[in-house]
Amino acid sequence: MSEAAPVRLTHRRVLRIAWPIVLSNATVPLLGIVDTGVIGQLGQAAPIGAVGVGAVILTAIYWIFGFLRMGTSGLTAQARGAGDRAEVAAMLTRSLLIGALGGVLVLLLHVPLFAGAFAIAPASAEVERLAQDYMTIRVWSAPAMIALFGMTGWLIAMERTGAVLVIQLVMNGLNIALNLWFVLGLDLGVSGVAWASFAAEWAGLAVAFYLCRDAFRVPEWRDWTLIFDRVRLWQIASVNTDILIRSALLEVVMLSFIFLGADLGDVTLAANQVLVQFLHVSSYMMDGFAFAAEALVGQAVGARAAGAVRRASILTSQWGVGAGIVLALCFALFGGAAIDALAASEAVRAAGREYLPWMVAAPIFGAAAWMLDGIFIGATRTRDMRNMMIVSLAVYGAALVPLVPLLGNHGLWAALLVAFAVRGITLGLRYPALERAAG
Repeated sequence: MSEAAPVRLTHRRVLRIAWPIVLSNATVPLLGIVDTGVIGQLGQAAPIGAVGVGAVILTAIYWIFGFLRMGTSGLTAQARGAGDRAEVAAMLTRSLLIGALGGVLVLLLHVPLFAGAFAIAPASAEVERLAQDYMTIRVWSAPAMIALFGMTGWLIAMERTGAVLVIQLVMNGLNIALNLWFVLGLDLGVSGVAWASFAAEWAGLAVAFYLCRDAFRVPEWRDWTLIFDRVRLWQIASVNTDILIRSALLEVVMLSFIFLGADLGDVTLAANQVLVQFLHVSSYMMDGFAFAAEALVGQAVGARAAGAVRRASILTSQWGVGAGIVLALCFALFGGAAIDALAASEAVRAAGREYLPWMVAAPIFGAAAWMLDGIFIGATRTRDMRNMMIVSLAVYGAALVPLVPLLGNHGLWAALLVAFAVRGITLGLRYPALERAAG
């Protein structure tokens, strides 16, 4: 295991970290398309709805543990930058233990969690029955999925994003193959889709263990005194709590955007849903450069090198902003065609084109927030992330009050972009303190 980070910070190094993440993210929508296409061959609506609803509920539950990836990435990168080989190994073990505990917690609570989800968003009796079957099978891979969050964060910190891509390709490739076999070959229906995901997720964890095998050659991976050191555990708890709160508040913004759009009519809701897919594409691309910032800034902070913090922040942000500009141009040139491909309704297509300019602007307004998130995660300045998200949510709420009644859906999009911009501006104002603390 290489615990010391390379010294040179170059554009090539940024790209070497970023491109596997972009490719890895690109495979995520493909799996959903195949799931839907395979189960759609049954010729019934209920199984399609059940798989969709079940996947959304499980994703929402697993999302709660997303802090594990970010916290592990920042703290491991800092240990690597400091040349602390023992702590690098211990962080992997801690993340695995937290992931295992999180998975067991989900298993213990899955019955009330599923019941609560259907109480909030009821479905037809047939869809609910099939979705329960799907989730009851797939939930048994919760320990694998949550542990993978931590292992992914560790690999990103080690700049081994190629390994992250391999894990994703194995998981998604196996999932697709088993989907075809279980559903079309063995006629297992919705349960077949669930068993395919279950097997693929445990296989992904096995591959991750293999790719992280060097870490387990270092004796400190099982140094329980170090692993359970109170100061380290308190730091992890503090970092992860801040990230969880920040992420929950960000989710409030996005969910309120969807719900408020629903109040503006079915066509507007559908158009917004189509355009939100553009946001997902933006996130998939920008994540690569944000993850590079996590690794490089974290290592620089661990090395107590303020100059390297600045260079890592500048290099990754240049690529992030550049990606935002490219995305904006692509949306401007090809957004209309993409809307037509995603929506068959002429009314939805027309509405999507009307609001497309907001989506063209979104990557520009959001680039700073995306990149600064990565920078602040690497520096584990998570309290700033939490506090600036509180400010952004407050400004977003204040903007909604006059803008939506006055401008309708245009006002809703304007408020969302204001939230993006405020998050970037406020984090930017906190950046000098981050750099000073690193010196």
